[in-house]
Amino acid sequence: MGEFDLIARYFTRPVRKAALGVGDDCALLHPAPGMQLAISSDMLVEGRHFFADVDPEALGHKALAVNLSDLAACGAKPVAFTLALSLPRVDEAWLAGFSRGLLALADAHGCDLVGGDTTQGQLNICITVFGEVPPGQALLRSGAQPGDDIYVSGTLGDARLALQALLGHTPLPAEVLARARQRLERPTPRVALGLALHGVASSAMDLSDGLLGDLSHILKASGVGAQIDTHITSNLIAEKSFLSRGNGHFDLEFLRQCTLAGGDDYELAFTAPPAQRDAVAAASLTSSTPVTRIGTVLAEPGLRLVDAQGKPVENRYASFDHFR
Repeated sequence: MGEFDLIARYFTRPVRKAALGVGDDCALLHPAPGMQLAISSDMLVEGRHFFADVDPEALGHKALAVNLSDLAACGAKPVAFTLALSLPRVDEAWLAGFSRGLLALADAHGCDLVGGDTTQGQLNICITVFGEVPPGQALLRSGAQPGDDIYVSGTLGDARLALQALLGHTPLPAEVLARARQRLERPTPRVALGLALHGVASSAMDLSDGLLGDLSHILKASGVGAQIDTHITSNLIAEKSFLSRGNGHFDLEFLRQCTLAGGDDYELAFTAPPAQRDAVAAASLTSSTPVTRIGTVLAEPGLRLVDAQGKPVENRYASFDHFR
């Protein structure tokens, strides 16, 4: 099977929101009148971002999900995406599974595949996604104000738990690993929540490298600091009941490592004034996405961690960095 046969069989389909999709040198997009385009790219590399034996359908899902998560953090509605795919060889069973997972998520969010590139080489997936947002309503990292509440969506740390198990560091029963691995390999982009937070959140970003590391980008862009309640974040790992090992005891340090610096959560972290608490609750309800208040924005720069008694917790939690 040649390159163009591969594209035609697995990645060519009618487009709904674009004027022109796969088949020409450029795609043509139709943003809705008066809307701005929001654009983001993410790359997934075998051995760096995913294991070689990953289910190709799950990989197709995740490849698009991590990009949709960026749109969610901006409060943008998905429109279209391009796919650049490097393959070591043509494996039709793999391509069928990958395209099925990719396009199922695209359909769920009304996002057209409009172009890209294929080549031979190490397995490498790069997606560029396009969304639209009303002018002046994009959620940015730079709007957090002293006194704002800090929230996260969903759960934290389960993807890190799965990674620890797959690397052989933390043995898990099969059913626990299956649930945690689902969070690692099939994250849920919080697009509906991002859209519901227009006019409510003062800042936002998605959590890809770990809560504290990603939150620090909001703090730096906004010129503020924060206090995080670690007893709340430690309760956000879905598999805490297993980690308690049935005797009421768990490794608190491990819970903190997973939830504060785990990475691959693809939840939203956002800030909002206390006066918007009812509006945040309404956004959570309308988007069917749980949110939890985990701390407060401070005027003084720096990131402070406290325990259930309000006592300081040493911040020794490093988030993921590709070059460290």
